Amino acid sequence: MNIIEAKDVTKTYTIGDRQIPVLDNISLRVAKGEYLVIEGSSGSGKTTLLSLLSGLDKPTAGSICIASNDITDTPEDELAPLRNKMIGFVFQAFHLVPSLSAIENVMFPAELKHDPQAYEKAQGLLDRIGLGKRIDNFPHQLSGGEMQRVAMCRALINDPEIIFADEPTGNLDSENGKAILELLLEFHRERHSTLVLVTHNIEIAKMADRMIVLHDGRIVEDTSHAH
Repeated sequence: MNIIEAKDVTKTYTIGDRQIPVLDNISLRVAKGEYLVIEGSSGSGKTTLLSLLSGLDKPTAGSICIASNDITDTPEDELAPLRNKMIGFVFQAFHLVPSLSAIENVMFPAELKHDPQAYEKAQGLLDRIGLGKRIDNFPHQLSGGEMQRVAMCRALINDPEIIFADEPTGNLDSENGKAILELLLEFHRERHSTLVLVTHNIEIAKMADRMIVLHDGRIVEDTSHAH
């Protein structure tokens, strides 16, 4: 069963009177529970594709479905609850709220859906990744590796069916990056979630069930890996 389906997707940005093509007629299916890596050089369209697949941005042409819901033209007020329920995001830049403590940042998506166990779930996730004693610290009091762990807990708190990760190890040293990736894969295997990860790290890409390579906004390679 496919949980994500993109059909003939094109994305063009208009700057002044210039049209800048970023993605060119991409079709892609992602199976439920699959670990897919999107690879490609800088400027190949990786982040744009992730934004479209997750409903953070809309295509210029083509259609995108998540779990049989066509999200191509869905208004933001209808899309936001679907994203909050089904999707977790881990970004390179963390995107933590500076005025919220670690546990408040993690709880935020669960509170949006009025989960009475938001605090307990957040505490459990932070304990598990070794930040149980840092729950009241604010982002500026945490290291880069710790901030990415908090961001990952926030992505996982609603037990999402799909996790989108955009270069989640990009701002971290190799040791922290490896730890973050291992945690992501652990949660993916435990919860049978679908993991879509953007990276240019070949070692990470080799661990995936499947890898697609983008070049100039087109898929130039689509390889399944047997593990």
